[in-house]
Formats: sequence, structure tokens, C-alpha cells
Amino acid sequence: MATPISLKDLTVDNITENVHVINSQCSNLRIKYILERTVTHLHDLARETRLTTDEWMAAIQFLTRVGQISSDVRQEFILLSDVLGLSLLVDSIDHPKPKGSTEGTVLGPFHTHEAHDAIAGSLISHDPDGEPLLVLCTLKDTNGQPISGAKIDTWETDSKGFYDVQHQDRSGPDGRAILTSDEIGNFWFKAIVPVPYPIPHDGPVGQLLNVLNRHPYRPGHMHFIFKKDGYDPLVTQVYLNAQTPEYDHKLTCIYSALYLKDDPYESADAVFGVKDSLVVQIKKVEDEEMAKKYGVKLRSALLTYDFVLVKEQAAAELRRQKAEEAMAKLGRKIRFIDDLPVPDVD
Repeated sequence: MATPISLKDLTVDNITENVHVINSQCSNLRIKYILERTVTHLHDLARETRLTTDEWMAAIQFLTRVGQISSDVRQEFILLSDVLGLSLLVDSIDHPKPKGSTEGTVLGPFHTHEAHDAIAGSLISHDPDGEPLLVLCTLKDTNGQPISGAKIDTWETDSKGFYDVQHQDRSGPDGRAILTSDEIGNFWFKAIVPVPYPIPHDGPVGQLLNVLNRHPYRPGHMHFIFKKDGYDPLVTQVYLNAQTPEYDHKLTCIYSALYLKDDPYESADAVFGVKDSLVVQIKKVEDEEMAKKYGVKLRSALLTYDFVLVKEQAAAELRRQKAEEAMAKLGRKIRFIDDLPVPDVD
């Protein structure tokens, strides 16, 4: 067991090293490495900002409130991670995408495991006020080969910007479903045109946004999770461009609106999820044969997108390559355990 340098007379200068020595007794090398870097950065933060006791207590109370408001249907800690950009950063590190593949983005706090399996063409949203939307997608690998039998978990808000779990009187899941790609990699369903909405901002995360003079809005989008054995799991969203009325700032509930590509929220997403490759233009069903084939009206809203998944092995190799490059840039000697970096100590 390592011997502490000194557990008495701890100072601003030696406290960090002492904590590292005590924590070094951990047998899990990955946990030990993560904790060592966490302590280092937290201690450096305190030293660099000359953090006061009152400020640190305010931070502790803030995190306490974040935990207290969290529930099975509202995960405020995920929301906090999202608005700080950490969720997107972790996803980008853990699931790097080679050129030509579909990029991932944040999961968000409203995914559930309640969605039912649905057949092709199913209506996933039953909101009578929503604008009907036909969604036609393909799913292929990076070589252009169709991926059949993949599970697609998709969900969206209603026309007012609420997810189903935000309704106290709901009788079951709505605006979400699990589909399966067919033998040529296609999947399609009927939904409603997504609308922009604010993330929940009646809690501590919303208070933080107010202090930072930040808005809580997200552009209209539809979520997708793809799962197929042998492929790297993909969590992504498609962001939509459409005509938009102005927000009604007199409302005290969730705001809703559709917006043009140049709408400021498209480039100022409250949770940093928008990527250029995921922004699509809503089109219209112009062909009578298409309308008849898919059972929709002419001029109905149409969303099409070609998703590209990455093989699990290719993603793992790219993840390791990126890790090696990052560690080399930091000047760190590392080795890998379960494909994750830890210090290489002689």
C-alpha cells in the first residue's frame, strides 16, 4: 500500500498529491485514472478561480436540487450534462464516426423503454393538432449495403412541444415507436412535423440558464436510436426546417413553433445537439402514385433521410486511434485495458 506524504499540515499546494496517494489504493485502474484526473481538475479549478466557501456551497446546493427534482420521467442531471455540452462531447469521444456515416448526437432526457414495436407505415403520433408527416428512410452500411432487421427506436414531441411523459393524464406511450428495417434496409412511418420547444426550465437547470442569459429552446427534431448486432449503436436526431410563426411569449406553457433554416435556434440549440449533416428540409408529397402507395394526401409533409451505420469493429479501431492521438498530444504514456486508456506505470 502506498504511504501518504502527510495527512497533517495539508496546504493549498500539497492537498492534491495527498488525495491522489490515498485514492491510489483503488484496484480498478480505469476508475483510479478517472478519479485522479477529476480530482486534479477540480482542485485546479478551486485554485485558479480562488473559489470561496460560499460559492462552493452554492454549487453543492445547486447539485442537490438537481438530484431532488430528478425522477423516472425527468432526468435533470442529463439535462445539466446536455446544457453544459458534456453529453455531446462524451458521445463524440465514445462513438467517433468515419466520413460518410451518420453522426450521433445527444440522447436527451425523455427517452423511455415504453415504446411498442410497430409495423412499417404505422402512425406513431395521435395528436390531432399535429401536421401529418410521412417519414421515408433507408439504412445502409459504409459500403452502401442495406442493413435489414435493425431496430429503430424513434420518438418526438406532440404539436405543443410536450413529450408523452410530460402529460400527467397519459394512458400510454405516444409519439414513439420501435420499427424494424426491411430486407432492403428501408423503414417508414407516419408522424407529425416536429416543433421547436424549450427544455424543462422550471428547475435548477433553468435557473442556471437564466443566470447565464441563455434561452432554453431546441429546434424541432425527431430522435432515432439504431441497434443491430455487429454495428456501433447510433443515437441521433434529424433537425427540421419549415415555415414558422413567431413564438407567443405570453404563454406560460411549453412554446411551439416551426422555423426556417435561418432561425437562430438552429445554430443556438440549448443542448448543442445540431450538426449540419443532420439538418434536413421538409418536402411535400408531390406524386399521386407515392401518395396512394403510402396512404397519405397529396402535398403532405415529407421527410426523407439516408442513415449510414458503422461496423462495431471499425468504430472500436477509430475510437482507439483517436484515444492514442489525444494521449500523445497530452504527452501521456498510456496502455489500454478493455480498449480504454490507463496510465502505463513502470
